[in-house]
Amino acid sequence: MTDSVLRTPASRFVGLDGYDFEPRWHTTGDLRLHYLDEGPAGRPVVLFHGEPTWSYLYRKIIPALTGAGYRAIAPDYPGFGRSDKPTNPDFYTYDAHVAAMESLLGGLGLRHATAVVQDWGGPIGLRLAVDHPEWFDRLVIMNTGLFGGKGAPSPGFQAWRAFVERTPDLPIGLVMSRAAVQEWPAQVLEAYEAPFPDVHHKVGAHRFPLIVPLADTDEGAAEMRRVRERLSEWTNPTLVLFSTEDPVFSPRVGERFAARIPGAGPVELVEGAGHFLQEDQGEEVAARVVDFLQRTDGDS
Repeated sequence: MTDSVLRTPASRFVGLDGYDFEPRWHTTGDLRLHYLDEGPAGRPVVLFHGEPTWSYLYRKIIPALTGAGYRAIAPDYPGFGRSDKPTNPDFYTYDAHVAAMESLLGGLGLRHATAVVQDWGGPIGLRLAVDHPEWFDRLVIMNTGLFGGKGAPSPGFQAWRAFVERTPDLPIGLVMSRAAVQEWPAQVLEAYEAPFPDVHHKVGAHRFPLIVPLADTDEGAAEMRRVRERLSEWTNPTLVLFSTEDPVFSPRVGERFAARIPGAGPVELVEGAGHFLQEDQGEEVAARVVDFLQRTDGDS
């Protein structure tokens, strides 16, 4: 580890509410990446988080998956969670994060896996799924988008990006609390702050909203368009599950995913949840995902 890479002290992750999982590690280049790998040797389910969250977001989903006989894998991207945090803003690109996850997942022996994606997990996880059909044959798509196409981002996203541009030291707990529809306990907000003891650890959290491609010529736009095109050929089972109260990704975005993907049914909605539906309605989200997996176990 060099001076340009920080590692959050392990003490900050001790005793987090509901997060009693064994840490696992993967090294790629100069970076140590953290991930969870829980449950039996059943069909894998890979849980891709977004911004500024980490694998803690899936703590309510993982026990439901493992209890139903599935293997739950939840990585932390570089710059997030327990993974190492490069301090050079230029490190944070779409390609770099896909490559990091490709390196981590490539050694886990994935076959017949399901990619569960939300927020930035969509561009990252969906790209890995379409590029590695030998790993993935089902999708669960939640509150996400693929940018760089026609049309402007939602007003909610534009407001979020403008806030980030003028706030290098992102107040992670405040950001998460403002996204809440249900009331989250203080210890949950503290857990989302745990990976980021100071501004130097927050470079990735600050950069991610700013690298979203807004124009079709922006970096990453061509790759996201390619993923969108590949999804129009995806005939394997797909659950599109969106919440009703997300100012960034409305149910209409989910409807467009469902209409594009041949393997998807109609978009399903989760009431009483905002952008982080895994937090607002984690038990219901877990039940919906497990039901989808059990219904489609023989279809892919």
